[in-house]
Amino acid sequence: MTYAFQTGRVSPLRARVCGHSARVLDVKWDPFNDRRIASCSEDCTVKVWEIPQNGLKDHMTQPCKDLLAHGCRVALIEWHPTARDLLLSSAYDCKVFVWCLDTDVSVIQTPVCVINTHQQLVLSLTFNRDGSLIATTCKDKKIRIIEPRTGRVLQESSSTSHRACKILFLWNVNMLLTTGKSCWNHRQFALWNLDLKEHNLQRNVHRRKTSHFHFWPEISRQSTERQMGVMPKRGLDVSACEVFRFYRLVAVRDLLEPLSFCVPRKQSGVFHEDIYSLTAANQPALTAHQWLMGQNQDPVLMSLRPGGKDLRPCHITSHDELLRCQDTRHLHDIIIDTREWTEDDTHSHDWISAHTLTDARWTKCSGCETEPHESSVHMTAQRTPEHLHARLRTRDNMLSHA
Repeated sequence: MTYAFQTGRVSPLRARVCGHSARVLDVKWDPFNDRRIASCSEDCTVKVWEIPQNGLKDHMTQPCKDLLAHGCRVALIEWHPTARDLLLSSAYDCKVFVWCLDTDVSVIQTPVCVINTHQQLVLSLTFNRDGSLIATTCKDKKIRIIEPRTGRVLQESSSTSHRACKILFLWNVNMLLTTGKSCWNHRQFALWNLDLKEHNLQRNVHRRKTSHFHFWPEISRQSTERQMGVMPKRGLDVSACEVFRFYRLVAVRDLLEPLSFCVPRKQSGVFHEDIYSLTAANQPALTAHQWLMGQNQDPVLMSLRPGGKDLRPCHITSHDELLRCQDTRHLHDIIIDTREWTEDDTHSHDWISAHTLTDARWTKCSGCETEPHESSVHMTAQRTPEHLHARLRTRDNMLSHA
């Protein structure tokens, strides 16, 4: 979906969404519907709005869904990352509700799940990659990992030297990132090890030679921002090598300022695959009913290349299924094993790189598509070094006749 944006001063008579009777505290776009937004307010309600295809002509005052179970002002809302029609809300009554919007009624008064484990105000909440867990920060200085279907607390932080305010799951590593303040009111960010085998959540204090964080050039403004929104990756201008786009809300000047980050490249107007990995698509992986019944699924991924298709990941665990992937239709995905190698020349990483294809590709198996590994060498059943050499010779012969 493409929108035409107009810069400059917006007329005070411009049509807008104005159905709340008190101040709006949070707004979130539906990740699977670019025309649907959810908002929460001090009027103790959560409302879901459906924006017309051609935009607003008049003020919109009637939401498509009205969620009325909270007894206090609602501060936070969050859409489920993989399942359609699931919304999370948190209010000043310290309760977190899970709402199912897959219903014909417009006024919903009963949430499908109630999380009542916090004794003080929830400051921030977020889902993990597949939506099976949520992490929250609270005014009592604790971080909690919660199973949202049951409300059971799986982990809880024990650190009092870091007052976490915002929290985020790091999808590519098994960690949490929090920002907050120290006991001396110094600004901090912290990494937390996410090991569900341990009840207490511990900060990552392991010393490494390389840092987890790399500082990039900063952008400074005289006016501070009240909030920042992030454009999804699928909305970026890939022809201009744009990798991030933020929208700063400057409350003092009533200003919404876009900030764009672009990678300098000599050749413009061309898709650069090295800076654009697969990203979350606007297609749900599950329905609300499937998630409520206990199913979990990683997000549907898509390529940012113009004309690219959505790719649904499929985790293959059976060795027999992996071996069935090796046929003449997928010559670039020869699956080999390196776990039983002896210490010889073939054990070096340079030898592997010279004798395997370096680009990770998608292989088909049982009608699905599997997620590409970081390396082009896939691990299957045990093989001997002699079998490895034979497989490489077979692959070279097949490629030469392809």
